[in-house]
Amino acid sequence: MTEVKPKGTIEIDEKFLNSCIVTAKRAAKSAEQIIKHYYKSSPDITIKDDLTPVTQADVECEKVIQQVLAAQFADFGFYGEETGRSNTDSDFMWLVDPIDGTKSFVRKYHFFSTQIALMHKGEIIMGLSHAPMFNETAWAAKGLGAFIDDKPLTVSQFTKPEDSCYSTGNLRSFSNDTKQWQKLREIMSMCHKTRGYGDFYHYHLLAAGKLELIIESDVNILDIAALSVLVKEAGGEISDLSGKEIDLNTTSILAGNPATYERAFAILNK
Repeated sequence: MTEVKPKGTIEIDEKFLNSCIVTAKRAAKSAEQIIKHYYKSSPDITIKDDLTPVTQADVECEKVIQQVLAAQFADFGFYGEETGRSNTDSDFMWLVDPIDGTKSFVRKYHFFSTQIALMHKGEIIMGLSHAPMFNETAWAAKGLGAFIDDKPLTVSQFTKPEDSCYSTGNLRSFSNDTKQWQKLREIMSMCHKTRGYGDFYHYHLLAAGKLELIIESDVNILDIAALSVLVKEAGGEISDLSGKEIDLNTTSILAGNPATYERAFAILNK
């Protein structure tokens, strides 16, 4: 007997996910034109309630991204860094940070990106991370693997954490906890190299097998939604610092190749 699907039901298969990836790439490219225009100038800066900056470029990029996504998927919800949430009744929701790393953008260095992810009933199933000044686009979708500019990605196969390279992002709240800070020192002494690449960049490196561990204590889901899919589909592990799955309330990150993640998780949660 043939299963009858409810009207409007979307089959989450390879064809659908590839369509989402193509649309997200098109949206990110549309935003890139705006980003590069404002990067050459000095856009006005407003400080938001959370003390982070926002520029006219952020606002215009989010608007054009939303327009491109809605043109293809009109019924999907949208959660943007600058405009908040809309159409929240949908099973699908786009998660968008038009310029992740606005402080870098304002100060004229290249460590910023456009982050676009798709969530289905609480699970992030697709993500795209576009770094316009690096001319680099990373993307991944559930079951389809992870790629940078169509080159397949795999986390490193290092089994000894002592050979690993470790990178941090923002650790402000982490540093206020004496016990956790001591555990971080233990992880730092365990790893071969310590770096602080931050933002999108160390996730791209992790997925490409060029470093083994990332720790951040102060993030927003829009910063890391797309990157979380990238890490998983490249064969890595990612959670918050306590081991909880990534969701809309995530504020910290532990990510790595399986061996180094496991060792760091044990130290942080002992």
